[in-house]
Amino acid sequence: MTILLTTEQVLALAPDPAAAAAGRGLAVPHVWVNSGTNEAALWGECKGSGKTPYRTQVDLSEPAFRCSCPSRKFPCKHALGLLLLHAAQPAAIPVADPPPWVSEWLANRAATASRRQRNAPRPTAAPAEPINGATPATAREQRVAAGMADLQRWLEDQLRAGLVALQAESPAICDAFAARMVDAQAPGTARLLRAIGALAASGPGWQGRVLDRLARLHLLAQAYANLATLPPDTQADVRATIGFTQSQEELRAGPGLRDHWLVLGRYVELEDRLRVQRTWLWGAQNQRPALILDFSAGGQPLDRSLVPSTRFDADLVFFSGAAPLRALVRTRYGAAEVTELPTNALHAALGAYAAALAANPWLERYPLLIGPCTLGRSTDGWQITDSAGHSLPLTPQYDGQWRLLARTGGRPFTLAAEWDGEHLAPLCMQFEEKVFVESAGKTSECA
Repeated sequence: MTILLTTEQVLALAPDPAAAAAGRGLAVPHVWVNSGTNEAALWGECKGSGKTPYRTQVDLSEPAFRCSCPSRKFPCKHALGLLLLHAAQPAAIPVADPPPWVSEWLANRAATASRRQRNAPRPTAAPAEPINGATPATAREQRVAAGMADLQRWLEDQLRAGLVALQAESPAICDAFAARMVDAQAPGTARLLRAIGALAASGPGWQGRVLDRLARLHLLAQAYANLATLPPDTQADVRATIGFTQSQEELRAGPGLRDHWLVLGRYVELEDRLRVQRTWLWGAQNQRPALILDFSAGGQPLDRSLVPSTRFDADLVFFSGAAPLRALVRTRYGAAEVTELPTNALHAALGAYAAALAANPWLERYPLLIGPCTLGRSTDGWQITDSAGHSLPLTPQYDGQWRLLARTGGRPFTLAAEWDGEHLAPLCMQFEEKVFVESAGKTSECA
């Protein structure tokens, strides 16, 4: 089945606002020659400044892109322009048989996918090796253990001095000890420390936010000191929070979960000069969330194949944990299709979050599906309110409040958002029968 993307969904694929704007400029029929489409693909030749038009092609099943232009952006402005034209003026692109240069590309993609599926490791029921305690500690584990012991003493020193002293010296004092955690090969702990330094200057209520993060760090240090006594899933959460990684090859060889996964949206932000993309999924049959993480350094493109407000049949494998959330897409079955957001009461959404947080106290973010709800403003800022009168605040970084209010006219809608325990960052929303991809946060690319 072909993905019939809307304009909003196409713009959500843009690597940056400049590419989106350039793509809009190419979404006109007169710049395209030899264009066409069928159930599998969309293609066309775009007139440029040179003698030879740029050949642009889109595999509509994922989607995937290819263009002969020299752009390093992915998808490029030509692919975006062709998709935008197809979304806004489908009659402008005739249904036709693909030319050889398109057929060859599609055949190569199909052969590659088949080869990967044949070579994929088969699931195994073999038990995993003990995480800790049953095998000698590695050199890294010894460094981490020493670092976490130092962290415990540092936390005690901060509490003895008082939160006001911590605020006066932040973020420098937190950044300095974060460097110690980097030396101890505990990068996850270092990131949490730097976040505390920023929270100390986060305005009214900063004391509670900082104390909460300090308490979680204290729990993390204690948990690692007693790691061998904890259940295996909790051990996995502790190690993941500290910054240990799990082998993706071993993960792919384990049991998976097949479902029809709804793409709720994605959020992109910078962490230590690294772009981190969080794509949130929701399983229709199993009624559970999943998180797909992608990383980019040095301007490398992020994976854009998971389009917000589409649904795809796939087998996911989850990283170990007491409340497994992060996952990998192991096998996809067929093409994605446009779908709607399911409704969900706010108290049910928060109940699922509370259960996950109880299982993993270091959980930082969780997707919430809420609807029907309305948008309003209180003395503390913008918030969404459900039919029972319960409210949650929107993140101050979200700048689409008036756009959202204009779309809905104050009437009920369904919202998918990222929840950090204090604020909602909208990912996409559905009003009546139309789904809109939202732009959340400082560096979100869901526009």
